[in-house]
Amino acid sequence: MAASEDLISQADRSTGDEPAWIDFYHHARLSADAAEVFRDLQNPKASLAWNQRAAAMPSGVFTRSVGMRLAIVGTAHLQARDLDHGLELGNRSVDILVRVQSSRAKDHVHEFNTALAPWRREPAVRDFIHRTRTELGIAA
Repeated sequence: MAASEDLISQADRSTGDEPAWIDFYHHARLSADAAEVFRDLQNPKASLAWNQRAAAMPSGVFTRSVGMRLAIVGTAHLQARDLDHGLELGNRSVDILVRVQSSRAKDHVHEFNTALAPWRREPAVRDFIHRTRTELGIAA
């Protein structure tokens, strides 16, 4: 991650000769990607720290990306044993992703559902699982 940050900083100071396909990649995007990487590595503390550095994205413009990021960060909260905050973000994710057709987005919600395993008997968790099944077609 440090090497990536250094390269992005060098590109920021350069003459602007980078290829057009990399124009979208900047520090905030790297931070969002790092939050996902550390979630995958089961390191919620690092995931949440990187997420703090990621830029806010308007859901009306980046609907799918915002919904996926909410599921990713919600999963990191579950990994940190914070069910309430995790479910809050999970529900916000579903609120957004119900308007999107994306198997990748559904995969993130499915991963979130998997992280709910320790709390399967909780009514709020059962309600959430039911919601993702009915609204997004995601099997638990």
